[in-house]
Amino acid sequence: MTQTDFRRIALSLPEAVEGSHMGHPDFRVKGKIFASLWPDGQSGMVKLKPDQQSRFVQDNPAAFSPVKGGWGRRGATQVHLKGADKNLLRSALLTAWSNTAPRRLVEESSL
Repeated sequence: MTQTDFRRIALSLPEAVEGSHMGHPDFRVKGKIFASLWPDGQSGMVKLKPDQQSRFVQDNPAAFSPVKGGWGRRGATQVHLKGADKNLLRSALLTAWSNTAPRRLVEESSL
């Protein structure tokens, strides 16, 4: 997967928009960040719940790892693009989007 793939999948989610945070692209729903791309060109981040993060990391260690520090302990999860495929990346982005979007929007979407 590439940053272009990450961006395309993130922006395909309902009401997702691209913004910028600390000099790199992020993806938001209703003004809240659910994912970002890192300047290294090789990775991104998805905001998961700690239990979700644990499952993604355990099942796919080549694709996911906790972000270092406190953010990672709270569920911020690094996505290693070379280790992910389209379905895996979509699943992680959809999970992060669902965690962040208002409940009504999640319920109204057919994802």
